[in-house]
Amino acid sequence: MTSTQTDQAVIAGSPKGSGNLPHKRVSVHLQRQIREGAIKAFCALCALLSVITTITIVYVLLTEALPFFTKVDFKEFATGTEWKPTPEPGHYGMLPLITGTLMITIGAGLFAVPLGLLSAIYLAEYAKPRAKAILKPALELLAGIPTVVYGYFGLFFVTPALKHVFPSIQSSNALAGAIVVGIMILPLVSSLCEDAISSVPVALKEGAQGLGATKAETTMKIVVPAALSGIVASFILALSRALGETMAVTLAAGSNPILTLNPLKGIQTMTAYMVSTSKGDLEHGTMKYWSIFAVGLVLFAFTFSMNLIARKLVAKFKLNYQ
Repeated sequence: MTSTQTDQAVIAGSPKGSGNLPHKRVSVHLQRQIREGAIKAFCALCALLSVITTITIVYVLLTEALPFFTKVDFKEFATGTEWKPTPEPGHYGMLPLITGTLMITIGAGLFAVPLGLLSAIYLAEYAKPRAKAILKPALELLAGIPTVVYGYFGLFFVTPALKHVFPSIQSSNALAGAIVVGIMILPLVSSLCEDAISSVPVALKEGAQGLGATKAETTMKIVVPAALSGIVASFILALSRALGETMAVTLAAGSNPILTLNPLKGIQTMTAYMVSTSKGDLEHGTMKYWSIFAVGLVLFAFTFSMNLIARKLVAKFKLNYQ
């Protein structure tokens, strides 16, 4: 019902001969404006709160990391190959932590992205309603398992299983960490991709099939390209999730900050260093204390860059498809 219809209803429902009809009409209109204004103000407050929170996080990281960079050369920090905070003054070369983080993130992506996309295609295009009602909740149930459980799963199941294939593998290793994190982000990839694929208009599918395309041709040449922006966004979001994972990586991949590309060895990620260093009592104002915020600042820069890349890729794919 429009505003005019509402006002007419108020007038129609009023007793005949009433002399305050214009007043009632203004009152209804004023109440509506107040409600709309309150909703708009609340939404703006929520958006402003998000912005303030982000600015505050960046401020804390910058102010706490600044003393670290006054004592450690930035070139050494960015290109150094040795990370040994103790004994002080220590060595603070970030490459071992960056390499370990990228090994886990890329490895998890190689595991989760193809499996997630294929499972999403099956659920959206091929699965019967009964099978979908069972498989999708079962897949999304993986997202509810605590990360520490995944860590022990990698430590006591994945690594022993890998020992049968790679006898020289270490008890904590990057390969187990990547597999465990890949399992963790698999529901995220599958669910978001399935939603993107299901949102493709049915008319596109029917048009392709009407021209003689098979189900597989319609899916791969019409549906997936049409949903590509959402699919890419799900990939980047899942990789950002893998980039920031902590407990599962700490348990499965270890805490050994060495510069290596061998996935069979134990490594340390940026998040694993932050959580392992901050355990117990850490004295304020020490190099180890400041190093946590320096590493957190680098991690924030990685995540922020991935979000920017995701926005550009989504915009590009939308433009190309249109």
